[in-house]
Amino acid sequence: MVSKPDFLSGGSQDHFRPELQVESPEGELHLRFYIPSRQEFALPATGIREVMELSPDRITPIPNASPLLLGTLNLRGRVIWVADLGQFLGEATALNTDRAEIPVIAIEEQDTIVGLAVEEIGGMDWLDVQHLMLTTHVPDTMAPFLRGEWLIDAKTNKSLRLLDQMAILRSARWAG
Repeated sequence: MVSKPDFLSGGSQDHFRPELQVESPEGELHLRFYIPSRQEFALPATGIREVMELSPDRITPIPNASPLLLGTLNLRGRVIWVADLGQFLGEATALNTDRAEIPVIAIEEQDTIVGLAVEEIGGMDWLDVQHLMLTTHVPDTMAPFLRGEWLIDAKTNKSLRLLDQMAILRSARWAG
């Protein structure tokens, strides 16, 4: 029988040193980001293929395409569509593409990949989906793409809304 070496189990003295104990995160890892109207959203990290900051000239406009689409992008030899997520969700404010870099979140399901252009990336956080509440006060254009929301600040009624990436990828809105 082989026993564990000390470096795998930690020394017995480490057991009582709280600064060496690793906290286990609660919930699931999510990417937080903003659309141009400054509303904050999240997507589960498990469905995100890649997050990029791209120069606008790397997105090739496509004539006569849906107004939601900014164009196409070559992602490691594969051409994918890039959409203005705010416009896709029904926001009136279009994404400012006249800047040095545009954050793009590539989401994936099986063989489908779509790039979602956003205003700003907020970071990664562990969020507990068991604390999700039903979304309130959302436009009808946005409601089908939301799984719920977390209340961030009760005084200002600020919330973080969780998007349903499957609903986004499978939407008939892309055909428009």
